[in-house]
Amino acid sequence: MTVELTATFEQTSGSEISQTSDGVVVYQTQRERVHYLNPTASLVYDLCREAQSVGAIAAYLQDAFSLLEPPHDEVSLCIGQLVTEGLISRC
Repeated sequence: MTVELTATFEQTSGSEISQTSDGVVVYQTQRERVHYLNPTASLVYDLCREAQSVGAIAAYLQDAFSLLEPPHDEVSLCIGQLVTEGLISRC
Protein backbone atom coordinates (compact mmCIF):
# COMPACT_ATOMS: atom_id res chain seq x y z
CA MET A 1 0.00 0.00 0.00
CA THR A 2 1.42 3.36 -1.04
CA VAL A 3 0.65 6.11 1.46
CA GLU A 4 1.15 9.81 0.71
CA LEU A 5 3.05 11.82 3.33
CA THR A 6 0.14 14.25 3.59
CA ALA A 7 -2.45 11.53 4.21
CA THR A 8 -4.05 11.39 7.64
CA PHE A 9 -5.62 8.42 9.38
CA GLU A 10 -7.80 7.89 12.41
CA GLN A 11 -8.42 4.98 14.74
CA THR A 12 -11.53 2.98 13.93
CA SER A 13 -14.23 2.59 16.56
CA GLY A 14 -15.15 -0.59 18.38
CA SER A 15 -11.78 -1.45 19.85
CA GLU A 16 -10.65 -1.93 23.42
CA ILE A 17 -7.08 -0.79 24.07
CA SER A 18 -4.89 -2.09 26.89
CA GLN A 19 -1.38 -0.86 27.68
CA THR A 20 1.28 -3.49 28.32
CA SER A 21 4.89 -3.19 29.39
CA ASP A 22 6.03 -3.70 25.80
CA GLY A 23 3.34 -2.04 23.69
CA VAL A 24 -0.43 -2.16 23.33
CA VAL A 25 -3.06 -4.85 22.93
CA VAL A 26 -6.01 -3.84 20.73
CA TYR A 27 -9.12 -6.00 20.84
CA GLN A 28 -11.60 -5.48 18.01
CA THR A 29 -14.92 -6.39 19.57
CA GLN A 30 -16.94 -6.81 16.35
CA ARG A 31 -14.30 -8.95 14.64
CA GLU A 32 -13.24 -10.70 17.87
CA ARG A 33 -9.60 -10.16 16.93
CA VAL A 34 -6.65 -9.32 19.14
CA HIS A 35 -3.66 -7.32 17.90
CA TYR A 36 -0.37 -6.95 19.75
CA LEU A 37 1.43 -3.74 18.78
CA ASN A 38 5.08 -3.24 19.65
CA PRO A 39 6.11 0.12 21.18
CA THR A 40 6.77 1.77 17.80
CA ALA A 41 3.55 0.50 16.19
CA SER A 42 1.62 1.59 19.31
CA LEU A 43 3.08 5.06 18.96
CA VAL A 44 2.02 5.23 15.29
CA TYR A 45 -1.43 3.93 16.26
CA ASP A 46 -1.72 6.50 19.05
CA LEU A 47 -0.67 9.38 16.77
CA CYS A 48 -3.42 8.35 14.35
CA ARG A 49 -5.88 9.13 17.15
CA GLU A 50 -4.70 12.73 16.81
CA ALA A 51 -5.12 12.63 13.00
CA GLN A 52 -1.44 13.37 12.35
CA SER A 53 -0.19 13.15 8.76
CA VAL A 54 2.12 10.31 7.77
CA GLY A 55 4.94 12.86 7.34
CA ALA A 56 4.30 14.31 10.81
CA ILE A 57 4.34 10.82 12.35
CA ALA A 58 7.66 10.06 10.63
CA ALA A 59 9.10 13.38 11.85
CA TYR A 60 7.90 12.63 15.39
CA LEU A 61 9.58 9.21 15.33
CA GLN A 62 12.76 10.74 13.93
CA ASP A 63 12.88 13.11 16.88
CA ALA A 64 11.78 10.53 19.47
CA PHE A 65 14.42 7.99 18.44
CA SER A 66 17.14 10.46 17.36
CA LEU A 67 17.21 9.13 13.81
CA LEU A 68 19.23 10.79 11.06
CA GLU A 69 16.25 10.81 8.68
CA PRO A 70 12.50 10.46 9.11
CA PRO A 71 11.46 6.80 8.67
CA HIS A 72 8.91 7.45 5.91
CA ASP A 73 9.02 3.93 4.43
CA GLU A 74 8.69 2.23 7.81
CA VAL A 75 5.80 4.47 8.87
CA SER A 76 4.04 3.88 5.53
CA LEU A 77 4.45 0.13 5.98
CA CYS A 78 3.10 0.28 9.54
CA ILE A 79 0.16 2.47 8.46
CA GLY A 80 -0.59 0.00 5.65
CA GLN A 81 -0.66 -2.91 8.09
CA LEU A 82 -2.89 -1.03 10.54
CA VAL A 83 -5.29 -0.20 7.68
CA THR A 84 -5.29 -3.82 6.44
CA GLU A 85 -6.17 -5.02 9.95
CA GLY A 86 -8.96 -2.45 10.21
CA LEU A 87 -7.43 -0.62 13.18
CA ILE A 88 -7.24 2.74 11.38
CA SER A 89 -8.87 4.32 8.34
CA ARG A 90 -8.20 7.34 6.17
CA CYS A 91 -9.65 10.62 7.48
